[in-house]
Amino acid sequence: MIGHALAPADDTPCWRGHLNLRFSQAPGTVMEVVKAHMPLAIQRPFYPEGADVCHVLVLHPPGGMASGDRLEIALHLEPGTQVLLTTPAANKWYRSSGKVAEQIVRAHVEAGAHLEWLPQEGIVFDGAVAHQIMHVELAPGATWLGWDITRFGRSACGERFAHGQWRNSIEVWRSGVPLWVDRQRLEGGSRLLDSSFGLSGMPVIGCLAWLGQAVETTFAEEARRLWTVQPRQGEAGVTRLEEGLLCRYRGSSSAEARAWFTAVWNMLRRHHRNRAACPPRIWNT
Repeated sequence: MIGHALAPADDTPCWRGHLNLRFSQAPGTVMEVVKAHMPLAIQRPFYPEGADVCHVLVLHPPGGMASGDRLEIALHLEPGTQVLLTTPAANKWYRSSGKVAEQIVRAHVEAGAHLEWLPQEGIVFDGAVAHQIMHVELAPGATWLGWDITRFGRSACGERFAHGQWRNSIEVWRSGVPLWVDRQRLEGGSRLLDSSFGLSGMPVIGCLAWLGQAVETTFAEEARRLWTVQPRQGEAGVTRLEEGLLCRYRGSSSAEARAWFTAVWNMLRRHHRNRAACPPRIWNT
């Protein structure tokens, strides 16, 4: 891990947040807070779709990750539960004094359960040293849909990601077999910022992945069509995985990325979960 490669630059106090949630059927999906340690917290669960699907808002009151901060989230979904997790606002990764800021999410999804991990965008400030890790264990018959949208630099004020480092690792496994492993690394100021193999001068990248069930070719075709139904900024790509679907975005608008991802999410949900997508109300505030 990059935390071992970079020595602390000072003794500034750091946040160490922990959140451990367990979901069971009783009936419907209910949440139990096993552990919550600030600066991580949650609001009471919401049920805009009825008792079967539990919506949870993960709160991080500081609003961003400073040098040396570490947040850990553990999720356990018991058989048949359905959970949607999101965040109230963009997560910010502030300029670092040399220490790595880390966010680690581990999820165990049991048979027949479904987890949707749909955080709002992350903004990586110039000079940030950020590391995100997500590890998902799926039991047979379990599914996971997640997305990640990242903006490099506060581009609205002309800032670029000229210094620092960003790493993002997402792994989804089932019974000891990897279904999808995606590891990305970007050095501030590197050629990848402008290379056609990297960001191609764009400040925003995003990916949406659906894992746990195979999809037909027609779903990849429909995901591409959803990108073209209206004029959009940026570029998009769709790949059919052996046990799922992957969508990627590169452009200048996190709102465009989320709009397309939401349309794909709705398509997949209608077919595999027999219900339409239900965007959390917090996204409109």
